[in-house]
Amino acid sequence: MYTAHTDRYADMPYRRTGRSGLKLPALSLGLWHNFGPDRPVETQRAILRRAFDLGVGHFDLANNYGPPPGAAESALGEALKADFGPYRDELVISTKAGYLMWPGPYGEWGSRKYLLSSLDQSLGRMGLDYVDIFYSHRPDPEAPLEETMGALHSAVQQGKALYVGVSNYSPEQTREAARILGELGTPLLIHQPRYSMLDRRPEEGLLDALDELKVGSIAYSPLEQGLLTGRYLDGIPEGSRAASDSPFLSADTVTDDLVGNLRALADIAKTRGQSLAQMALAWVLRGGRVTSALIGASSPQQLEDSVAATGNLDFSEEELTRIDEIVRQASKA
Repeated sequence: MYTAHTDRYADMPYRRTGRSGLKLPALSLGLWHNFGPDRPVETQRAILRRAFDLGVGHFDLANNYGPPPGAAESALGEALKADFGPYRDELVISTKAGYLMWPGPYGEWGSRKYLLSSLDQSLGRMGLDYVDIFYSHRPDPEAPLEETMGALHSAVQQGKALYVGVSNYSPEQTREAARILGELGTPLLIHQPRYSMLDRRPEEGLLDALDELKVGSIAYSPLEQGLLTGRYLDGIPEGSRAASDSPFLSADTVTDDLVGNLRALADIAKTRGQSLAQMALAWVLRGGRVTSALIGASSPQQLEDSVAATGNLDFSEEELTRIDEIVRQASKA
């Protein structure tokens, strides 16, 4: 029987999400990868237990996480039943809907029918009565935004979600979503954008919009699909994501110029007493504009290494300037 560490809140910083009463750990555990039938169940459960012991009390999912789609939610459901029953009220569990889950016109995007059906399926897989946060995973180019936001509002009204969020929405779409939800009486809690030292798109208006709206943010892919983990400092290692047929990182991306830039970033990290991955996570969290950063883990040890990043979240102006110079070089490579 698993018993959580009594000092699990001793070291992990918690940050208020926008203007809500909900606080999230600076690092949250994403179950995008490593949670499915291709991974040992005991390893998955060990990661979740270690995360909670380290103060990472937020588990982030989506209906399509796996493989196959739905597998991550099912894996979490088994872990909740086995280990976390006494701790449900300490956990923040989020899921999303927007990508393809079943055939036909109602199996993806942002219709009311799809979103609410998907949420019911997600709750069934996880064995839960509600999730803490339910997201629209991506904007629907055809369905009215009023319908998509109305479905999120209904999820809250039905008691199946406590808060709602959006992911992959532009600044303009985010403002409109917040307006609609505000009129319905269900505030927009949080936005989940892709953001890293190598992907600065949220700085092109989104972070400013979230500040103005007083909406929280949680960054996914802060390690840029593994490029910022340090695995590629000597090229493409065997067994890495870039060496596989992964749709998320191709071998063509890992050029000699990029490897040189990654080494330069790793040198800065070393002067900070951090690994490249730790510095990349700290960079996303710098200054407090981002509420939380999502980390993945294939082992408890990898999780521990990531959590250690919270020990140094401050950067000097010189460090930030040098990082920006290196990243600009990488973008030209």
